[in-house]
Amino acid sequence: MIKGFKNFLMQGDLIIIAVGLVVALGFSTLIKAFTDNVITPLVNAAGAGSGAGGLGWTVHGQRINLGAFISAIVYFIIFMAVIYSVLVVPYRAYMKKRGSTVFGDPAPTKTCPSCLSDGLPVAATKCKFCASEVPAA
Repeated sequence: MIKGFKNFLMQGDLIIIAVGLVVALGFSTLIKAFTDNVITPLVNAAGAGSGAGGLGWTVHGQRINLGAFISAIVYFIIFMAVIYSVLVVPYRAYMKKRGSTVFGDPAPTKTCPSCLSDGLPVAATKCKFCASEVPAA
C-alpha cells in the first residue's frame, strides 16, 4: 500500500492534482493545529495568559495543547487513508480496465547509443529522436 501511495504521488494526471489539493488542505489543518497549539503558546509565553485543560502543559501561563495536535495528526492520517481508498484505488481499477496503468512503476526504457536520448521503449529498433538503429534489448 505504501509503494502504491508513493507511485500515486509521483504521477501527473488531473485527478492526481485534485487529490493533491485535498492532501494540501488536510495538511494545512495539521500545520494550523501545530502553530495554534504549540508554536503560538511558546511565543506568547513571555506575556501573561491563561491555561486550559487537556493533554499538554503550561509554560508561563500559556497552554501547549498536545491533545489538539495529536488529534490533528490522527485526523490527517485517517483523512489520507480515506482519500486513498475512496479515490485512488477505484481510479486505478478504472484505468486498468481501460488498458492504462496508473500509480504503478513506469515501463522500462532504454537509451539511444548515438544521441544518448532516454525514454525509448525496450522494443524500439530506431531512435525516435535521431532515427539511428538501436540494438534490441
